[in-house]
Amino acid sequence: MENSSDTYKTIVKPSEEILYKDKKSKFYGCVYPIFNEEEIKPIIEFLRKKHHTANHVCYAWQLGVVNIKYRANDDGEPNNSAGMPIYGQIKSFEVTNVLVTVARIFGGTKLGVGGLISAYKTTAKMALETSSIIEKTLQEHFLVSFDYKEMNTVMRIIKQYKIKITSQKLETNCEYTIAVRKQEAKQIHSIFSALQHIAIKEID
Repeated sequence: MENSSDTYKTIVKPSEEILYKDKKSKFYGCVYPIFNEEEIKPIIEFLRKKHHTANHVCYAWQLGVVNIKYRANDDGEPNNSAGMPIYGQIKSFEVTNVLVTVARIFGGTKLGVGGLISAYKTTAKMALETSSIIEKTLQEHFLVSFDYKEMNTVMRIIKQYKIKITSQKLETNCEYTIAVRKQEAKQIHSIFSALQHIAIKEID
């Protein structure tokens, strides 16, 4: 992944479907953003219906930033000739929380294992090239609790460090839920912890 410990690359919306041809075989590639494994099966089932003449719907996915999980599926193609070449492109583009799919419609001429590896790799590469890849920041969330009279002190810190408030409750006892960049989280926690009449705790 990136050198910075709290950034990662992903996509925000499905890519346009691309078509790659090799010896009359057609390879349809697409990239989808995913957040959990449960999202994968419905997408594959959708593609099997969309490309109902496809002999294989192969794919690879990766989830997570710190604790990475991945899977590659050849869907009946020779072992490691489809899923792993697709996954290799996920690693090459340094993206995560993505599913890359390639549906193959056989054209009547066998490509051989080397040809398949090249075709699935190329299709995955083309699909990722058409994706809108963005960089995101890992964040930690805290609940800051304080009396209303401490509002100016809290707001001064929030403005100084450009902290994002995700929710708030403003009464006699106030609460802010804040989002902080992972690499700045310890510093922000220490700043609030050092103040009297202000409490801060980490939340999931």
